[in-house]
Amino acid sequence: MISFDAVTKDFAGRRAVGPLSVTLEAGQFVALLGGSGCGKTTTLKMINGLITPTSGVVRVAGAVVGDEPLHRLRRRIGYVFQEVGLFPHMSVAENIAMGPRLAGWDGPRARARVAELLELVALPADCGARLPGTFSGGQRQRVGVARALAAGPSVMLMDEPFGALDPVTRDALGRDFRALHERLGLTTVMVTHDMMEALLLADRIIVLDQGQVRADGSPRDLMGVQSDPVVAALMETPRRQARRLEALAHG
Repeated sequence: MISFDAVTKDFAGRRAVGPLSVTLEAGQFVALLGGSGCGKTTTLKMINGLITPTSGVVRVAGAVVGDEPLHRLRRRIGYVFQEVGLFPHMSVAENIAMGPRLAGWDGPRARARVAELLELVALPADCGARLPGTFSGGQRQRVGVARALAAGPSVMLMDEPFGALDPVTRDALGRDFRALHERLGLTTVMVTHDMMEALLLADRIIVLDQGQVRADGSPRDLMGVQSDPVVAALMETPRRQARRLEALAHG
């Protein structure tokens, strides 16, 4: 579904990503994991053309990103980020319907899609008339997910989508989105620096460090013995947390 072929990205002469060559299969839930400045968000934004590679080729469903108008590409790709970015002066329903309206959907079809999506993200049907500012952070993020799904994308990009939420809300929303990923047959790429989130939600984890792939495998693979010191250090954090919880549970 998504491929990077010898992709690099430089900023002011400094290499931020690459060379990167990976292929993401349709239906996978992939976490891009690593510390701040490792190239995760830059890599994500090259998928929908928000950032142009310095060299190499990014493809989505076989098409080279940049060969068609970007607005057409982005209608096939949902994008959710930490700040949500809802328009505060527009109702929740208007925010969700924006993509379908831009795609030329008529009023009844767009309204039906809004009602369907509110149910899908577990929000009451009557909340569509409210402004985003009247919602909690978790509810606004659910609206953001609904908006990203509105035009029926096959790919979902998520940049630290749950990072600003409290732990309980973050866990619930993560589990709910994973269920949506399965139900809708999405290909999801999620940027996170939270090792536990990546391990619990993703099918596949790609660890980036200074723009390079340091590891690429399933959560089970990465929790095994690691010879790479960067990957070993990342995986030690959830192990240490698990040991502390086990010790607390048994006094």
